[in-house]
Amino acid sequence: MRFRLMIGLSLVTSTVVAIAQMPDKPITRPRITGISHIAVYASDMAATDKYYREVVGCARVADPEDAKGVDYLVNATQYIEVLPLPADAGINRLDHVAFKTDNAEGLRRYLSVKSWKTPGSVSKGADGSRWFAVKDPEGNTVEFVQPPENAKAPEEPNVIGHHIIHVGFLVHNRANEDTFYRDLLGFRPYWYGGMQDDKIDWVSQQTPNSHDWLEYMLTSGPSGTGIPANMTQRTLGVLDHVSIGEPSVDAAFKELASANRLSGRHDDAPKIGKDGKGQLNLYDPDGTRIELMNFHATEKPCCSAFTAEDPAE
Repeated sequence: MRFRLMIGLSLVTSTVVAIAQMPDKPITRPRITGISHIAVYASDMAATDKYYREVVGCARVADPEDAKGVDYLVNATQYIEVLPLPADAGINRLDHVAFKTDNAEGLRRYLSVKSWKTPGSVSKGADGSRWFAVKDPEGNTVEFVQPPENAKAPEEPNVIGHHIIHVGFLVHNRANEDTFYRDLLGFRPYWYGGMQDDKIDWVSQQTPNSHDWLEYMLTSGPSGTGIPANMTQRTLGVLDHVSIGEPSVDAAFKELASANRLSGRHDDAPKIGKDGKGQLNLYDPDGTRIELMNFHATEKPCCSAFTAEDPAE
């Protein structure tokens, strides 16, 4: 009897040890399927409302994340979120950028398991969307949004484009940011370049499961985090931006001009960017840049070749 008991205990012990030595099952990162939105501050909500409805042509809807905010839809799941300017904002007009995922809770758990600081749970909006926010290595707020099922955009015939193809913001250290966006989240290189061929000012990286991209707007100012003390609101508004894709920027410009929709600060005419794509820069009342950009290059890009497919409408 004692012999059988010893054998039984030995088998139990061996099983426990074997289970303890089994490698943990790797956690799979949920898909990140493109740009969700950019959230910007407005010092004059009425003027900004007129701008996004009449110039950009977006449909206005209630903000499911913040009752004080307003969303301006580009399509059913992409939009520009406008929030009242906080008293302590200084020259900053960017609250956060956001990417779409098909599993917000799964992505939150993934980041938590990878030792990234996350909230204890996802939030849920009145529209059925789910989201959570984290900080990237330089302290920028980044949201991940799971859109509501069967999301539908209101009919808006005047919207100047139907696809947000990228967002960009001030970045000090490319390598530090890459530890989050590339190493942890799986963003993929798309293009990089600069005002001069031997200097990198912009680094574009596509989301893992779409051709939308994030653009690092590298600053040559003091290293570190935050907004450099010598930077102006005008300059920061150029760096922090959202881009809407166009089959033809020239056609979009003619449409805006002929309808007398070009108000506020904007380029006098379209131009070809260093990436070889046509573009037209518009600025909202607080100076945040809205970049209309061709989906495809019409000239050879400077500095580097494209390493992934372009987004499409």
